[in-house]
Amino acid sequence: MSDATRRTLLAGAAAMAAGTASAEPTARVKGPLVWMNMDQKELDDAYDQAVYAPNRDIVLKRCVRNSELARQRLGAPKRFTYGPTKFEGLDVFTAKTPNAPIMIYVHGGSWRVGTASQYHYLAEAFLTAGANIVIPDFANVGDVGGSLLAMADQIRRSVAWVHKNAKEFGGDPERIYVSGQSSGGH
Repeated sequence: MSDATRRTLLAGAAAMAAGTASAEPTARVKGPLVWMNMDQKELDDAYDQAVYAPNRDIVLKRCVRNSELARQRLGAPKRFTYGPTKFEGLDVFTAKTPNAPIMIYVHGGSWRVGTASQYHYLAEAFLTAGANIVIPDFANVGDVGGSLLAMADQIRRSVAWVHKNAKEFGGDPERIYVSGQSSGGH
């Protein structure tokens, strides 16, 4: 099944679930190709999670609520800045064990949305395993003129900051791991 067919089926299923479409989807006339075999609508839809993940808002609300609950149990993280802009801060949840490994988690959000605080729910699992967890904030693509390179530079600098300052929060600078989800994995 092609990506375009899969997206059409998912969009049709979402519309039917919302009660806004009939059982027979109407065929859309494809516009001029702008990239590979996609017209502009297909390309835009590929970057719009609401098209292929109609439960996106529910999942994000669950992340926010679970993060609130985690902060109630764990307390607030330590907040540090790694750069000069308002976006360049990071949240650190520290393990009880000194010189513990460090997981840096880069959150997703389609390069356009999201903050570190929405992903604090991850802290409990890492702290229970004896590791520190660091969740950096960074500019969204709309805040930096559409440049993914600016965002990548911020993440690079946040990782460098963690390495340089690991001992300050009880981390082992020789055991740093990086993970991410969605655009944060990119």
